[in-house]
Amino acid sequence: MPDNKMDKGSDMIKRKQFPAGGATWDSLKAEMDARRKGDVLWRQGRTPLYVFFDRDETLEIGKRAFMEFFSENALGRKRAFHSVQSMEQDVLDFGLSLFSAPEDATGVFTSGGSESILVALKAARDAWRAEHDGHARSPLNLVMPITGHPAHDKAAALMDIEIRRVPLRDDCRVDVAKMEPLIDENTIAIVGSAPCFPHGVIDDIGALSELALRLGVWLHVDACVGGWIAPHLADIGRDTPPFDFRFEGVRSISADLHKFGFCPKPASTVFLRRSEDANRAAFVADQWTSGRFETSTLVGTRPAGSVAAAWAVLQHLGQKGYRDVAARLGEMVDGYVKGIEAIDGLRMVARPDATIINFTSDSVDMALVADGMLTRGWLPGMTRAPVGMHVMLSMFHAEALDDYLADLQSSVEEARQAKGVEAKSSAVY
Repeated sequence: MPDNKMDKGSDMIKRKQFPAGGATWDSLKAEMDARRKGDVLWRQGRTPLYVFFDRDETLEIGKRAFMEFFSENALGRKRAFHSVQSMEQDVLDFGLSLFSAPEDATGVFTSGGSESILVALKAARDAWRAEHDGHARSPLNLVMPITGHPAHDKAAALMDIEIRRVPLRDDCRVDVAKMEPLIDENTIAIVGSAPCFPHGVIDDIGALSELALRLGVWLHVDACVGGWIAPHLADIGRDTPPFDFRFEGVRSISADLHKFGFCPKPASTVFLRRSEDANRAAFVADQWTSGRFETSTLVGTRPAGSVAAAWAVLQHLGQKGYRDVAARLGEMVDGYVKGIEAIDGLRMVARPDATIINFTSDSVDMALVADGMLTRGWLPGMTRAPVGMHVMLSMFHAEALDDYLADLQSSVEEARQAKGVEAKSSAVY
C-alpha cells in the first residue's frame, strides 16, 4: 500500500493507515487517558467555557439515561421509538411551561444552540415570505446587537440574509432606539439575548417586544446560555430580568439544555409562539423514490440518548433542584465579582444577570493578564471590546475560586510591571 506521504512545503506528513483492528478496551482506554493528559483540567475550574456542571449525581443520571437509549435514533421517534417521542414531548412541555408560553406555542428539540437559532430564523424567513408573497426587491436582513452570537451569522450566511448590527447602551444592553432605524420592510427578525455571551447581561426584552409589535417584526430571544436557569435565578430573588413569552412581541426563544440545564450534549430547544411557525421551520422533501421525508431540525439522525438524558435530568432536578443550583450559582457568582473587584485596577464591564462575568482594567493590559493566567494553568477567556477577561461560571468553578483570585492577583501585578512586552493572548471563542 502507498504510505500516503503528503508534501506540505518542506514538511512531509505521513497520514495514518486504517487500523488493522483487534484493539481491546483496556488498550483503548489507556491510549485515551494518555491523550487526555494535555487537556485543560475542567473539573478543577480551569476552563472559562465549554463544560457545564451541577454535581456528580446529576452528571451520573444524565450519563445513565443517555446510555439506556444509546442505539436508538430520534429520527425514528414517530414511527419506531415512541418512548423517545414521549420523552421529547415532555421536555418541550416543561420548557413551554417554564417560558410562559401561550396554548398555541410549540417547541423543537435540537442538537445545539446554532441549530436552534437556525430553525428559528428559517421560520422567521418563511413567515416573512408568507406575509409578503415571497418577494423581496433587495436582500432580506436580520437586525441584532453587536453582542449577538455568531450562530446568527452562520444561519444568515446559509440563507443569504444580511446582518445589521446595533450598538450597545452604557450598561452593555442593546440600544433599542438605535435598532429601529435599521429595520425596514425586508427585516425578517430582530434579536435580543438572555444573556449575551460577551458581557453576561440580558437585553431589554420588554422594550424589544414593544418595538416588534409596533413595527410588525419577528422578535427572537437567544436564551441559549441562560434560558433553562434564568427563571430559577429570578424565582429565588436574584435580580434577573424576564425575557420570555410573557412579552407578546417574542415570537421565538432558543435555549440550550446542555448548558445550564446541565443535560448531556448535544441537546437544545427552540420554542415558537405560533404552531404554524413550527411548520415553517420544518424541512420536507417528497421527490425521491422512498417517499416523504420530514424533519423538524436541520439534522436527520439525532441521538435518542440526548432526549432521554434531558428528560431524566429535568425530572431529577425539577423546580426544587434548579432553584437549589441557582442559589449555589448565584452565591458563587457574587464571590467571584467581589474578589475580582477587590483587585486593584480591575472592574466589571457589566453587572452579571446570570452566570457570565466579564471584567477589564483601565490601567493594566488585560491581554498580558490573560498571558499570566495561561502560564499558571488557566485557559483564559477574553473579550475584544473592551479588552477584558471572561468566565461562564458553572459549579466546578466554586472550589477554584480562591486559587483563581490568587493567580489573577499575581497576573495583574506581573502585567503592571511588564514594560514593552507584547501580549500573546487574544479573544477567541
